[in-house]
Amino acid sequence: MKHGKKYREAAGAIDRNVAYTVDQAVDLVKKGARAKFDETVDLAVRLGVDPRHAEQQVRGAVVLPHGTGKSVRVLVFARGDREKEAQAAGADFVGAEDYVEKIQGGWMDMDVVIATPDLMGMVGKLGRVLGPRGLMPNPKLGTVTEDIARAVREAKAGKIEYRVDKAGNVHVPVGKVSFPPQHLTENVSIVLQELVRARPSAAKGRYMLSAYVSSTMGPSVKLDTSGLTVAA
Repeated sequence: MKHGKKYREAAGAIDRNVAYTVDQAVDLVKKGARAKFDETVDLAVRLGVDPRHAEQQVRGAVVLPHGTGKSVRVLVFARGDREKEAQAAGADFVGAEDYVEKIQGGWMDMDVVIATPDLMGMVGKLGRVLGPRGLMPNPKLGTVTEDIARAVREAKAGKIEYRVDKAGNVHVPVGKVSFPPQHLTENVSIVLQELVRARPSAAKGRYMLSAYVSSTMGPSVKLDTSGLTVAA
């Protein structure tokens, strides 16, 4: 694959044989972002787990202290007082049967779906539509809850979900290149700490094998995760 001049210049400033601290990596990523739009900064982590085994799945959610820089559209399935709480907390769409029908009709203008437990029987009918898109409400992720107001606020503030893929990788957005360096550093560090905390007890050997940060159009920078590696 051939890269443009700007990419090659940015890549030239990165030593591929060096694993950088989060601070150093963020600085390199920001300097290497040359696109005319506000690029997203991503974190990619390879974990020493075998996702084929249920006991080695790594999945959860974490609130980024400085958000993702993206405007999040939240749909809440709720009735009565919970519906009012969702609206007051800033939910973009709130309803019940009406939104089930809209989604079945092809409407998908939301980024996060939250539901109260009593409506999951109804929402469950949308599993084949929401599931493949990672939008199905899940109590383990805090998107099936009685505390609707809190769930909406967290989603709006920058709560992201993470899930290991078939190859053992976790890939999440951690902000925009326009963010102050400290904000990106804190977002990256929070996710790394969360992944360490989420280590399955069944995972043996090295857990955090490698981690890289990159911007949408820029080269990746390897992170030094030695201080985060948890011995078996």
